[in-house]
Amino acid sequence: MSADIALIITLSVILLISPFISNTLKLPISMVEMGLGSLAAAFGFLHHNEIFSLLAEVGFLYLMLLAGMEVDLKDILKLGKSIYKKAFLFLLFLYLLSFLVIYIFHFSLVFVVILPLISIGLLLSIQQEVGKTPWLDLAIKVGVIGELLSILVLTIISGYFEVGFSAKLFLNIFILLLFIATLAFVFLMFRTLLWWYPQLKLYLMPRRDRYYQDVRIAMSLFFIMIAIMITLHLDVVLGAFVVGVFLRTFFEHNHDLEHKLAPFGFGFLITIFFVHVGSNINIFKINFSMILDVLKITFLMIGIRVVSAFVFFKELKKDTILFGLSLSMPLTLMIATATLAYQNHKLDEYWYTILITASVIEVLVVMLGVKLINKLQFHKKG
Repeated sequence: MSADIALIITLSVILLISPFISNTLKLPISMVEMGLGSLAAAFGFLHHNEIFSLLAEVGFLYLMLLAGMEVDLKDILKLGKSIYKKAFLFLLFLYLLSFLVIYIFHFSLVFVVILPLISIGLLLSIQQEVGKTPWLDLAIKVGVIGELLSILVLTIISGYFEVGFSAKLFLNIFILLLFIATLAFVFLMFRTLLWWYPQLKLYLMPRRDRYYQDVRIAMSLFFIMIAIMITLHLDVVLGAFVVGVFLRTFFEHNHDLEHKLAPFGFGFLITIFFVHVGSNINIFKINFSMILDVLKITFLMIGIRVVSAFVFFKELKKDTILFGLSLSMPLTLMIATATLAYQNHKLDEYWYTILITASVIEVLVVMLGVKLINKLQFHKKG
């Protein structure tokens, strides 16, 4: 049997058995998929080829599209000044605590970028487990600001690694800022257009349509934006997320769109992504020293977020820890940053392996932690 055929069969089996294992063991399905991916890779049933890697990347971008569809820009703009202030205070504490951790543990300066990373893509996995809650809604809104900041920092660092401290670096930063300004202008113009012609949204995205016009528009915008981001040499993650926000903000009348898009993602593409992430961890190469450092990084990253989250204690009370935990899964941005630093010799192989492993362990700890705390609170209410 060829390696590619073995890969196809293995992925098919993981797709098939993951829900049964998740239900039997009462574990988050993303955790099961990553675990099976790691085991399958360790025993030689999975290998990385171009198609597998491409599907995994599309799966993550699809996850970001769905994450964006949880964000209504109109709701974010309506957030009170106090929430905005506390969101920026939360991020400020996150960076200050990161500097403190680096000073205490003598980490490389590249950890200034890695430790405060925030990504909201996996918040959808939490939502699958616990449903929509006020603390999760706030986490998504604050996470949007944090993720934009993380992507901005990552783009700048990527440019610095590529071209150094030069005029080209400032050109890349200018292009990114110009792109963000252009997006703001497009959103404003489209909002004005819909104000003058409100029936346009029903024409573009009718509630009932046998040709699935809404899905076609969503997927067209998704791939067009990815092409634009690649052309501009910007992070495609931002593009996928922006499309989701655009769809939710201006076509909120079509409540079925997300339900049409989600099954294909969580039933196929996003599963491939989680399996691919798990397959990056070679369990046979991990020794005791690595385990200690992985646990150190994992709990430091979770700890600084939980501590910073207490700026929202007045609003969240007992859910403050859940809020902090939910923003402790910067999986793909962490993998991207670690890979970039490793390729540019800012990290050695030992710390690269630790960060990749820690990024996965964080997801497992957070998913289990959120599920356990939510269950305990539910029983107390009962």
